[in-house]
Amino acid sequence: MPRASKASKIPKEIKKLDWKPGTLLNPVPAIMVSCGREGEKPNIITLAWAGTINSDPPMVSISIRKERHSHKIISETGAFVVNLVTQDLLWATDFCGVKSGKDVDKFAEMHLTAVPGDAVQAPYIHESPLNMECKVTQVIPLGTHDLFLAEVMATHVNADLIDAAGALHLNSAKLVCYNHGLYQEVGKVLGYYGYSVRKKKVIEREKKSRRKKDIHK
Repeated sequence: MPRASKASKIPKEIKKLDWKPGTLLNPVPAIMVSCGREGEKPNIITLAWAGTINSDPPMVSISIRKERHSHKIISETGAFVVNLVTQDLLWATDFCGVKSGKDVDKFAEMHLTAVPGDAVQAPYIHESPLNMECKVTQVIPLGTHDLFLAEVMATHVNADLIDAAGALHLNSAKLVCYNHGLYQEVGKVLGYYGYSVRKKKVIEREKKSRRKKDIHK
């Protein structure tokens, strides 16, 4: 039997309060999900409960309330597009989250361009810097929401976000996240994957290299 480890000393300067269980995993991505049925005007729904769930094949998930207009469309077509949100798209993003596609043409109202998808029956938003066409593979009823699992079938990226070496620079896109009811900018880089185990000299060299790339963009 392994020995039980001794309890670590609790820092006195950190005071904890009990809080009711809730949806407090924040910040989360703010995205615009576009969808559409043949013969109808396409629609956009703004979501924050979305994420990456698999690498190979690339897969994402989105969670939608059953009564939402887009829920019915995506359930029927089995397709949607994830469109990343920039600061320039924020007004439209909020509008598409509070208005229903039953009552208004969101593409027309927000002067957005619907481009037919290459791989799925759903349009993408041309003004968004990155679009992921997705095919639904499974729907999991959860309670208030249904969780749509989907495979990414095609991706479109603004050309100015890719450098000469073919590297993608999403940090230049001025993306937005959603944090407990507030939209916030995605800003300062604090680290990168694996930096905690890199040697300090290597980290400093990489930082200088990144600064030079940013200056010459």
